Amino acid sequence: REYKLNFQCYFNIAVNFDFTKNYLDLIVTYASVIYMLSRIDDKKAIVGMYNCAYEFSNGNSDPSFPRLGQMLIEYGHPWKKLSEEFGPHTKSVTEALLSLLMVYPPFMLKNPPMWNASLRFYRIHRIISYNVNSLSSHLFISRYSKCIPDIKECKELNVHPSHGFSSGALRREKRNFLRNALKELTKVLEDEPALLGPKALFVFMALSFSRDEVLWLAENIPKTKTPEDYADSQMAELLYYMEKLRTLLAQHRYVIQRYHLQYLSQYDALALNDTIQGMYVCPEEESVLMSSFVSTLCNHNNPSKVMPTITDLMTQCFCIHQAYTSIGKAPLSLKDYPELATVMNMAQFHTRMMDNVNELLCETADLSILCFHARVFEKLFSQSSEDVSMQRYLTAFPVICSHFSQRLHILCPEETEDIENQSLKLCVTFLEEISRQTCTVVLEICAEQYNLHEKLLPKHSAETISTARNKKLKKSLPKKADVPKEKPGTESLRKDKVIVTNLDKMHQALTELCTSYSICADFTVFKHIIVPAEFLLAQLEIRLNKVIVQMANYNQRTHEIARPSDLLAGIQAYVTSLHSLSCYVNIDVTRLVKSVLLQQMQPLDSYGAQTITTLYTNWFLEGLLRQASSALIVHCPTTQCFVNQNTENEQSFHAEEYSDICGLRSLAELIGPFGLKFLNENLMWHIISQVGELKKLVSDNMDALVQMRANYDNPEAMSDLQKKLTGSENVLKRMTIVGVILSFRSMIQDALEEVNIMDRHCPFLMRPIKCLKDFIYPDGDIKVTLGVYEMASAAGLPCEIDPALVSAIANMQTDNSSIEEEFKITCLLLVFIAVSLPTLCLDPNSFYSREHGGHQNNIHCLATAVNHLAAAMFTVQRKNIQTQLQEFLKVASSILLQLGQNVERVEIKNRDSVYLLLHMIVEQSPFLSQDMLEMCFPYVLLRNAYREVHKTFIHTMG
Repeated sequence: REYKLNFQCYFNIAVNFDFTKNYLDLIVTYASVIYMLSRIDDKKAIVGMYNCAYEFSNGNSDPSFPRLGQMLIEYGHPWKKLSEEFGPHTKSVTEALLSLLMVYPPFMLKNPPMWNASLRFYRIHRIISYNVNSLSSHLFISRYSKCIPDIKECKELNVHPSHGFSSGALRREKRNFLRNALKELTKVLEDEPALLGPKALFVFMALSFSRDEVLWLAENIPKTKTPEDYADSQMAELLYYMEKLRTLLAQHRYVIQRYHLQYLSQYDALALNDTIQGMYVCPEEESVLMSSFVSTLCNHNNPSKVMPTITDLMTQCFCIHQAYTSIGKAPLSLKDYPELATVMNMAQFHTRMMDNVNELLCETADLSILCFHARVFEKLFSQSSEDVSMQRYLTAFPVICSHFSQRLHILCPEETEDIENQSLKLCVTFLEEISRQTCTVVLEICAEQYNLHEKLLPKHSAETISTARNKKLKKSLPKKADVPKEKPGTESLRKDKVIVTNLDKMHQALTELCTSYSICADFTVFKHIIVPAEFLLAQLEIRLNKVIVQMANYNQRTHEIARPSDLLAGIQAYVTSLHSLSCYVNIDVTRLVKSVLLQQMQPLDSYGAQTITTLYTNWFLEGLLRQASSALIVHCPTTQCFVNQNTENEQSFHAEEYSDICGLRSLAELIGPFGLKFLNENLMWHIISQVGELKKLVSDNMDALVQMRANYDNPEAMSDLQKKLTGSENVLKRMTIVGVILSFRSMIQDALEEVNIMDRHCPFLMRPIKCLKDFIYPDGDIKVTLGVYEMASAAGLPCEIDPALVSAIANMQTDNSSIEEEFKITCLLLVFIAVSLPTLCLDPNSFYSREHGGHQNNIHCLATAVNHLAAAMFTVQRKNIQTQLQEFLKVASSILLQLGQNVERVEIKNRDSVYLLLHMIVEQSPFLSQDMLEMCFPYVLLRNAYREVHKTFIHTMG
C-alpha cells in the first residue's frame, strides 16, 4: 500500500531500509525522552535553578527558558500529548510498520496483533520497563469507546499464556534448536573459516535469533504453573556459541572483507549497472550519481588499497541517495524501481561488511541490556553451574559482561560509574564462582593422590615386614576372620573398563571446568583487562595455603602436630598433582607453587593467616624445648636429635621423630631460610630472657664473685667464698636452658646446610659466600666479620661467632651501663658458672650416657652455651674471646681438681661425668685447644673419667 504523506516522504523497510529504520528510531527516542522527562518530579525546580544560575553567570536569562518551561507544562501527561502531537505522523508510521510484514513474516503473518504482543514490554528508560498493552488499552478505550470489545479481545489474545508467540514452552524449544544450530555452525566455520565470506549473513541471523531468545527469557519470568519453561539450565551453552561466533568473525575479518570486496566489484557493480541500463526513465543527475557508484565499486577490487574512509563514504552515499529518492517530488522515485532498491540495499550491506562488522555485531548480538537484569543474569548462571554438562561453557557469562560498555549513552553520563561497577561486580562474581568450583575439584584430586601417596610412606612398612618375617619363621598365620590389608596400587587394577572410580569422575569434572577457560585468554571490561586464569590461580593460592596449614594438624591445647617429614611428603604429592593441571588449562603452576611456599616461609601469609612457619615455631618452643628444659626430653649428640626420657608419664609424642636428621631436614625444606630466620628470632628472645636473669644473679653475688676471680687458686678461700654464693643451681639451670636452645639451633643450621637449598636454587651466590667466610677472621673489622657471618648463617653455613646471638645481646644493652661494666658482668658470669660446676655432682641425672653421648639432665649443653654466649658477649664488648675463655678454663679446672681431694664427700659420685664437661667445652670451642686444657687440667683425669663412664655401659647384641 502506498501513501502520499504531508511532507512527501515514503517509508518502506524493503525499499529504503536505512531511511525507514532511522525514522522509526527517531520516533522511539523522542517518545522515550519525553516520557523519561515526565518521570522527574522536581523538573520545574531543576529548570528554575538552572535559569537562575545562567542569569547569575551571564547577566540575563537563557533565551530558550520560556519555551522549555512551556514544554514542561504541556507534557505533564506525556502519552496524551504525544498521541495528539503524532497525529500528522500516523500515516507515515503506519506505512513503515506495515512494511515490516514482508520482512518478518514468521512473527506477523499468522496474526497481525502478535506484533503488538512482541512489544508488550517496551523499554522506555534504560531501567524502566513499561507495559505497552495496558498503555495502549487505556489510550484506545479513552478515545475509541466503541471498539472496547475488540480491544479487550486483542489484548486477551496477545497475553494469553497458551498463545504460540508468548508460550514459554515454545521459547524453550526454540532455544534448544538454536543451541544445536549454533553448535553445528561453529564447528563448520572453525573447520572452514573461508565459509565466513558467503555465509556471514547466516551468522548474523543466528546471533540475532539467539540474542532475541536470551533477552526474552531475561525480561519474561512470570508466575505460572510451569516455571520450568522460564528456567534454562543450558543457557551457558547458547551464550558460549554466540561468543565463539563473535570471536570467529573478529579473527577472520580479512576473509569477510576480501570476499565482499570481490562481491561488490564483480557482482553488485554489474547488477547495479544492468539495473540502471534497464530503467525506462532516469534523470541525468541520478544517472551521473549512480554511474559514479558503479565506477567506484568496480575500481576497488584490491583489499590492501581499500581505505575505511572510502567504504564509510560509500555507505553514507547510499543512505543519502535513498533519502533523496524517497521524497515525493524527487525526479527519480525509488518506490517505482524495487529492483534498484534491492540492489542498492544489497550493495550497502556488502559495503558495511567491509569494515563495519563490529557495528553489525552490536546490532545483532548485543546483550548489554542484561546489566539491568543482574538478578536474572545471576540466576541463569547459577542454574547453568549446577548442570555438570554446562560447566565447560560457564566462562561465557563473565565474557558477556564485556558487552555492558555498549549500554553507555552520551545523554546519560551519570550511569557510567554504576554500569561499570555493576559489570565488574558481575564479572568478578562469575569468575570467582567458576574458579571456586575448579579449585575444589583440583584439591579433591590432590587429596586423593595424597592419600595414595601416604600409603607408600616408610612408616606403613612395619606390618608388611612383620608379616614377611613371621612367614619366614613359619609362625602362625592370622585368622581367616582378619581381612588382609590392601596393598598400595590395588586401586589401579580394574576387572572391567566400564567401572568408573571417584577419581575418574573428578578428572572428568576438571576437564569440563578447565575447558571453559579456552573461550578466551583475556577480555576487557571497561578498560579493565580480565584474565580468567588469574582468578583460578588466586583461588588456588588461597585454598592451597589453607590446605597446607590443615595438613600440619596443629593442636595448641595438646601440642600435637604432624611430623615435618610427613608434611613434606604430603606437599610434594599435592605439588605433583597440581603440575598436571597445566595439561588442562594454560596456567603457570610453578609460579603458583613458589608463591604459596614462599608465603608459608613467612610468619603470616598474604591474607594475614598463620603459616606452618608460625605453627612449627610455636610447637618446637612450647612442645619440645620446654620439656627439654625440664629434662623430660634429652639432647642426644650421638644421633643428633632429642629423645624422650623413660619416665612414668609417657609423652604425647616421640621427640626423635621430629628432631632427627630427617625431620629437621624436612623442616628446613618446608620453612626455608626465611622461616628458620623467624624461628631463630624466637629462640634468641628466649635466650636473651635467660641472659637477663643470669645478669641479675651475678649482680646479687658481685662481691663474692670478684674475690673468687682473684683467689681461684686458693682452695681454702674458695671454700669459704662458695658458702656465700646464692643461686648456683639456678645459674646452671638457666645456662642449661640456653645450651639446649643453642644446640637445637645448631641442629637446624646443619639441616639447612645439608638440604642445599641455596646450592640448588642459586649456586652462583653460595660460592662467593663460602669464599668470603673462609677469608674472614674474628680478629679483623668486627662489623665486616659480622656482616659476612650473618649472610653465611642465613645460607646455613656454621660460623665461629653466632651473628644472631651477637645482635640480640647488643640490642639488650641498657643506656646506663658502660661497656666496661658489661664486660665485668660477663667475666663474673663465667666465674659463677665455673665455681658452680661441682654442684652438678649432687644431681643423680648428671650421669654421662655413652648411648646418647651426653648427660641425662642435658648438662652437656653447657659446653655449647658457654662457647656461644661467651663469644657473642665478648664480641659485643670488643674483647679478646680466647683470653677470657682461658681464664674460665683455669677457674673451672681449679674448682674441679678440688673434687679429687674430697674422696669421702657425696660430690664424687658423678665426678667423672662432670670432668667430661671441660673436654666438651674445649672440643666444641674454636678458640680453645687441647694444649690449653692440659696446661690446666691433667689429661690422665679425662682418660680415667671416660674409662669409668664407659664401664657402666651395658653392651647388648642382637
